[in-house]
Amino acid sequence: MPTIFAETILFALLPEISVGGWIVLTGIATNAACAVVGCFLVLRRMSLMGDAISHAVLPGLVLAFLFSGSMSILPLFVGAAAVGIVTTFLTQSLHQYARVPSDASMGVVFTSLFALGVVLVKKYVSGLHFDIACVYEGSLELVPFAEPVAGLPRPLFTTLVVLGINLVILVLFWKELKVSSFDPSLASTMGFSATAMHYLLMVMVAVTTVASFEAVGSILVVAMLIVPAATAHLLCDRLGIMIALSVAIGAASALLGYAAGVWFDTNLAGMMTVVAGGIYALAVFLSPRHGIVSAVMKNMQVSLRVLREDLLAMLYRVEELASDKPISPEQAQQAIGGGWQARWALRGLARMGQIQRSPERLTLTDAGRDAARALVRSHRLWETFLVEHLGMPLDHVHQPAHRVEHYIDQRLQQELESELSTTGQDPHGREIPK
Repeated sequence: MPTIFAETILFALLPEISVGGWIVLTGIATNAACAVVGCFLVLRRMSLMGDAISHAVLPGLVLAFLFSGSMSILPLFVGAAAVGIVTTFLTQSLHQYARVPSDASMGVVFTSLFALGVVLVKKYVSGLHFDIACVYEGSLELVPFAEPVAGLPRPLFTTLVVLGINLVILVLFWKELKVSSFDPSLASTMGFSATAMHYLLMVMVAVTTVASFEAVGSILVVAMLIVPAATAHLLCDRLGIMIALSVAIGAASALLGYAAGVWFDTNLAGMMTVVAGGIYALAVFLSPRHGIVSAVMKNMQVSLRVLREDLLAMLYRVEELASDKPISPEQAQQAIGGGWQARWALRGLARMGQIQRSPERLTLTDAGRDAARALVRSHRLWETFLVEHLGMPLDHVHQPAHRVEHYIDQRLQQELESELSTTGQDPHGREIPK
């Protein structure tokens, strides 16, 4: 009856929002609150802190129940948040003063506190029912029917308050949090305590984690602390953009996860986590700078460029010898290793107008000859530098020069020329092109 009464009041106040709308809004608010602090956890390499806090709050819940004698949300929240803060303090103290590695200190503290919580449950609250499914999976589906606070379901109101607090702290301590995350020593030099910023961030993580438990459970909280931030880290290199992007990814995970959860008739919080993982997997493959596909494409482009330049240099050296023997396309492809990459490189040179191609002969165009001359000049200048300044024997300089010639631009050519005593001939007696 109280649930029906609360639902009636809620929809009387805001009738235009459906049940699904409340669920999605709660998911977005929770994911955004977690993503804001999660970016700093990822940058500090403390991704498991959310998981540690989610396990360590159990004794706080039990102690709050023992002292208050109530299962209402306020004492349980205070107890869980207090133990979450204690968890961060103990973890940092072990790492800072006992020289325990951060991951090891985190594992010791949260497993010990979680075990303490289990002991307290068995010893003092026997017969009390703790719904493990709600703790891990959350009760996101029941959010629209929760007691309203300020016209909003209580879980949504709580997460919005926490999101607002996180944003206010972020604005007030933006410089301090940013500097202490990237360079704690510089933060101390600039006059503010990196340790204080660390504890402030850990308090934010603890409060955000505990506040989100009621609605979404620990699975989604732990995921949203890390996955959107890790995804955004793959897509950009600036902290402000990273935070905004991680919030957008969290919102997208809530929307798509709700749609997928309704379609497959499964747990909504779990499906939101799955969607967030799917978005991360797409970023791993398709990130413009750090993705697997982009890395493969960049490596392929470099390989084709090197093969094209090798072909140009080879044709230039043949012209230098004034040989009347033509080089056919098949011979040129075999000279650079053959295969599909050699064929692509040859077609690329023809498409760029740097070679003229016939079934019997390859010939450099004026544009191709200029490019080949610059490449051979880089090669021979580097050979001369290796002999004059490093004393390398003549039979050891060709291979290093062959690798480096593809990365020597005109500015570096000028620097090499200024360092050499002679720029007319290379150590083998061949002319260095002008």
